[in-house]
Amino acid sequence: MISITAIIKSKTENREQVQNMLHHLVTETRKEAACVRYDLHATKNIFIIWEEWKDQDGLDFHNSQIYLQDFIAKSEDLIDAPIQVYKTAAVL
Repeated sequence: MISITAIIKSKTENREQVQNMLHHLVTETRKEAACVRYDLHATKNIFIIWEEWKDQDGLDFHNSQIYLQDFIAKSEDLIDAPIQVYKTAAVL
């Protein structure tokens, strides 16, 4: 199992637009066979995606999908900082 945490900080005035874009991303991603979990959390203008993948091939497939690439490209001017992505492993 592969765990990913992605943190997206939208500009305050773009919060709703970024949230709508993320809803689309989550909906499409959850259809992927290797996706175990793809949950969206938010507080104010910070969005956190908690992901779990069956394997690296599934994660690689996800990273190549047009809806993810579109989100990254279209959100560039709407966010306050670069998207932070952490690949983690369970410790306990």
